[in-house]
Amino acid sequence: MEKNPLRLYASPIKFGTDGWRGVLGVDITLERLLIVAAAAARELAFRAPLGLKSRVIVIGYDHRFLASEFAEAIASAVRGCDLDPLLTTTPVPTPSCSWAVVKYQALGALVITASHNPPEWLGLKIKGPLGGSVEGDFTEAVEKRLSVGGITTPIEGKTQRFDGRKEHLDGLRKKADISSLTRGLKAMGLKVIVDPMHGSAAGCIAELLEADRNQLVSEIRGERDPLFGGNPPEPLAPYLKKLIERVKASALKGQSALGVVFDGDGDRIAAIDEKGRFCSTQLLIPLLIDHLARVRQLPGCVIKTVSGSDLMRLVAEDLGREVLELPVGFKYIASEMLIKDVLIGGEESGGIGFGSHLPERDALFACLLLLEALTESRQTLAERLDELQGRFGASHYERIDLRLKNLDIRKRLEAFLQATPPSNVLGQQVKDVIRIDGVKLRLDVMHWVMFRFSGTEPLLRIYCEAPTKEKVDQALHWAKQLAENA
Repeated sequence: MEKNPLRLYASPIKFGTDGWRGVLGVDITLERLLIVAAAAARELAFRAPLGLKSRVIVIGYDHRFLASEFAEAIASAVRGCDLDPLLTTTPVPTPSCSWAVVKYQALGALVITASHNPPEWLGLKIKGPLGGSVEGDFTEAVEKRLSVGGITTPIEGKTQRFDGRKEHLDGLRKKADISSLTRGLKAMGLKVIVDPMHGSAAGCIAELLEADRNQLVSEIRGERDPLFGGNPPEPLAPYLKKLIERVKASALKGQSALGVVFDGDGDRIAAIDEKGRFCSTQLLIPLLIDHLARVRQLPGCVIKTVSGSDLMRLVAEDLGREVLELPVGFKYIASEMLIKDVLIGGEESGGIGFGSHLPERDALFACLLLLEALTESRQTLAERLDELQGRFGASHYERIDLRLKNLDIRKRLEAFLQATPPSNVLGQQVKDVIRIDGVKLRLDVMHWVMFRFSGTEPLLRIYCEAPTKEKVDQALHWAKQLAENA
């Protein structure tokens, strides 16, 4: 009887909302990665759209420890599936691989990255033939292939390479008026300070805006550091102290600055306004909706995840746009982008996609559109956001992650919230209970609390939006106590 090498490990391979990730050397080993890459490549070939004759699988990697070596290794696994690996010459943002899939009409892409996870993690993202993340039924099929075993023998050989980073940037230049952006930034006296968090988006915005020539862009933490300075490369305020300090220091010198931050593999974005305030996609997406629908007058609906701010909905509906609300995970947004006209789709964790671009997140393109929105209006980010919140109401938002003792506690708490959700929060009546993904308790417009569990870990994510920061803090404290005492 043929042995399945994956059964030698205690923990089974499970795909999350965007790929397979885990601790390098524990969950992610070269032996396991070769087997998973082969299963993913075979599934991409099996599901190839009718008429697509390609045998190409794009392979990319980020700045993580051993990412380039593992990318080269899985090229041999792809060859072992009688397919043709096409490997990037340098580390690239994950959206560069999505761009390459479309350009070369490939079967899909395999990207060695752990995105925004801690430094000791690594993983694999799978992109389909249209450049977007594969859906849940695809990864379930990959897991099934793994469970039944089978052997794919890697085949050594010379791997064809391409400059995925350059090709992606060349494509973005055709989608944005770079000359207009640079003129606008100069006219506003606005400097852009980029923080790629030591990730693979380093140098991209400076190159796009020709920073060497016009001195509009500076960059911090652009050098490769597989330890990412000791923090996860996730665009959250606690990890951005250096960027916030730089933006404030620029203001003290009399020059307004916009801080832009990308996560470890360049598919998530956040910003720091000229006052030094952290601006997540909860604020950036409403601004981009306003710009794309009102100024550019592009067609399409707006898609948000259930954990996204109500400000997105209010701005979109004010402009006559349909709004769809989906579970957390960009793959759900991407699937809708393939079947309908979408203006913009976004999630609270930093991912934004555009119907005029790719059915996938692309933080570099989002950055160019953000700069376009500011230079078109000749307003800074703080001015634009203050104007929007003045029209639609203040929005304060925060998420906390609560690690539970074990999975049994998680299951018990989840069952409790589903069966008997609270009818009031701190004395305020719950108007609606939304179960799209977890349990969301709506108290009013831009006022809600949401509980959402990890599918594979004893982890509870608690989200809250409210009109004031004080109400956010109070609600999160209440929700944390509820979870700990249930």
